[in-house]
Amino acid sequence: MRLSWYLALVAWSANNRVGAFVPTSHSPAFFSSTRVVQNPSTRIGSTDTSSPSETTTETENKTKKLGLITFDLDDTLYPVAPVLADANRAFAKAMERFGYEGIEPDDIDETGKKIRDEMSKSDPDAAAILTHTEIRMLSIRQVLEKVLLDRMLIQTAEDWATDVLSLTKPVVESAKKWARNAVPPAVVQAVYNAWEMERYHAAERYLYPEVIEVFLKIKEDHPDAIIGAVTDGKANPLLMTFTIAPYFDFCMSWEDDQGARSKFFKELGSVEGNAELTWIYDAALDKYKEIFDSTEEMNVAAGHAPKDAEERIWIHVGDDLGYDVGGSAACGAKTVLADYFDEYEQTAKKRYDPDFLMPAWSNSPEVELQKRQDLNEKARARVTAKIDRISELPVAISEILDAQE
Repeated sequence: MRLSWYLALVAWSANNRVGAFVPTSHSPAFFSSTRVVQNPSTRIGSTDTSSPSETTTETENKTKKLGLITFDLDDTLYPVAPVLADANRAFAKAMERFGYEGIEPDDIDETGKKIRDEMSKSDPDAAAILTHTEIRMLSIRQVLEKVLLDRMLIQTAEDWATDVLSLTKPVVESAKKWARNAVPPAVVQAVYNAWEMERYHAAERYLYPEVIEVFLKIKEDHPDAIIGAVTDGKANPLLMTFTIAPYFDFCMSWEDDQGARSKFFKELGSVEGNAELTWIYDAALDKYKEIFDSTEEMNVAAGHAPKDAEERIWIHVGDDLGYDVGGSAACGAKTVLADYFDEYEQTAKKRYDPDFLMPAWSNSPEVELQKRQDLNEKARARVTAKIDRISELPVAISEILDAQE
């Protein structure tokens, strides 16, 4: 039954798919002859255009091995804005199928912002630690309740031959209480499931065109490397079965450890707080060592020489200075900042730029955004390399490893 349900969803998604992501100008070439990988002050290897075959055997022997490479997902492997827009459309359609008409796709974002703002005033700590999943579940329930409430008030006004604005406060409050109890939890969960399923499908549709080739190149150049994902939400490459799932070994979500996540966001949401994002990267490093050790046991049993996980290099790739660069570097990673050309339509970084409108999907309160800006500034010095397009990543990896001799 579960399999047939999943296949039906896949078929539905295929029938409702829009075109795959294509950059607004031309798709960039897979490998550029000019290396634009750079650290904050200089470009790494910008004048070195030698091919791998020209590297000496002596240098190859000295070059460090890549042990672990981890990726942020949203705005690093695909643009998050159109992915969430498609998921929101699926949310509205799911509502309609359950009989809740008149809901717009943007309602879930607007309701989420309202919930976060109201909670920030009444209970700042609770607002700070709300997960993306919790906000969306609360938003879905509130939107459903509003549809039922509006229907009840209209029907009551018609029965009493008056208009809605003339209904007394006790009548309205009674209707609100009824609406809160009238929304079945199973419907809330089903609507959320539809949103989440479409999020995965949309992420595959909008995957940057070069991503698969990049992973193939990484696998070719570093066959022993373990590949993981670190995400602050529900994105999971292991569930992107039609595209990148085969290349990933694990995924760590911020929502996996609510205790550490709550502590971080309470500090981030406090003016006096000293937030430091390390727990999720420590968890990723522990997962890497776990996978490495289990693999080594099998290799040694097969007669191969043992390897040391500590002797290998860890690289993290992401678009966020504070979270991706600052957090992973504090745990020992070399970092690649994915600061792409405009054609890649990254929107997350625009939350900190006064010249841009806040992305529709963002519900971060002002104090959190200010703290995030502070984290970004502190992290700038921790950027190991910067890439303008995802296709530059294999070269950036090689240059980082070469620099560790």
